Amino acid sequence: MFELFIPLKNKQYRLFFAAHSIALLGTGLSTIALALFAYNLDNARAAEIVSFALGAKMIAYIFIAPIIGGYAHKLPRKQLMIFFDIFRAILLFSLPWASDAWHIYIIIFFINACSAGFTPLYQATLPNIFNNEADYTRALSLSRSLYDLENLLSPAIAAILLLGFGHLALFQVNSAAFIVSAIILSLVIYPSDPLSDRQSGIWHNVSFGIKSYLKTPRLRGVLSFNFIAALTGALIIVNSANFAHNIYGKAEIITALLFGSVGVGAIIMSFLMPHILKKYSIKQTMLWGSILAITALLFFVITASLFSLFLTWFMLGMVSSLLQTPSGIVIQKSSRKADRAAYFSAQFTLTHVGWLIAYLVAGQLGSYVSISINMIILAVISAMVLLLALKFWSGTDELSLKHSHDEHSHDHPHIHDKHHQHSHEGWEGPEPHIHPHHHDKTEHVHEFYIDEHHLQWPNK
Repeated sequence: MFELFIPLKNKQYRLFFAAHSIALLGTGLSTIALALFAYNLDNARAAEIVSFALGAKMIAYIFIAPIIGGYAHKLPRKQLMIFFDIFRAILLFSLPWASDAWHIYIIIFFINACSAGFTPLYQATLPNIFNNEADYTRALSLSRSLYDLENLLSPAIAAILLLGFGHLALFQVNSAAFIVSAIILSLVIYPSDPLSDRQSGIWHNVSFGIKSYLKTPRLRGVLSFNFIAALTGALIIVNSANFAHNIYGKAEIITALLFGSVGVGAIIMSFLMPHILKKYSIKQTMLWGSILAITALLFFVITASLFSLFLTWFMLGMVSSLLQTPSGIVIQKSSRKADRAAYFSAQFTLTHVGWLIAYLVAGQLGSYVSISINMIILAVISAMVLLLALKFWSGTDELSLKHSHDEHSHDHPHIHDKHHQHSHEGWEGPEPHIHPHHHDKTEHVHEFYIDEHHLQWPNK
């Protein structure tokens, strides 16, 4: 169980993890503070203000992440992440002075635009810190546990701060958290940024990550599995209070306990994840997670009661870890180091598109059908998405693939690797360098990624 904490022996990861933990806790506090601030700003429109603010958050996540990811290979990651922390701190500190709803929308948009840049950069840097996959797997599980622990602790810490200081203090604590995160990040020694040979052009760089991600069959499979996690997660977030109050007639404490059961299930599975991934492949792990999601939903339909709702929510918490934690490993195996930020940004964007769809589905089902029908429909959708995931991610899925290249000439930054074996005249300068060069038609086998030299997945 304690092997999950082995990555913390790495000093750079320990600093990285501390910075991320503090920033994440601050973000959780600000979500609660926003709801209270909206209530105080305009009681009658509080729900509307919060919903539009969360809409601004989703827009920032979906549209900003590809831009940051597309140009991350040209920018200093460390300085950029520190900037995102400091800018978020300034915005959050200024939020209590907002006097109109539109002020909130703009500030929330820019705060989450920074998050849309920070999170994929964090995720893309993480695998470069570790020398072996086992430690990286543990680090992913630890990060997943952190997200779930934050969901459990943020309401409790917020309640303590509210008793003594009021809701505006939550923004100040959140602002301070980002400043502390930035200071810790300044102490991290980042891995050197690998050489990128990506061509220039705004649209090419912005769209590169999403196009490359969607051209990779196993990543389309991962995205499908993550959509099942989004469907069950949205069910929990959107309908927990509705089910507890309107169906079972219980007090607010039941809603909190339902969320707690989800968190406990997710944390337990995060601790077990390194052991599971030693025994089973990532695709098998995600397959079992999907089957557990469908089983949990149908289990409630058969046994419908408040107790079975708690048990269902606990199992769906386990599902969230089974389906989301291994995603980073697949992305790491499916991308070159130089392009990794673009791939993680694509994952961030596409999964949030899935969450946006899932929120709409969960909200409509919760409003118009019974709880049992709700579960049945989501189980059927999840089963269909599971079949789609297996269709995308089929076969043995080798990392090294036989493929061919047509004859062509071009120029881009390069070193003399297996794709660049050519003579020099002496004027080209030290590697990496740029000069026109020619590629003969060839066929070979190596670890295959979609990049500037491999624009399409090879046919089997």
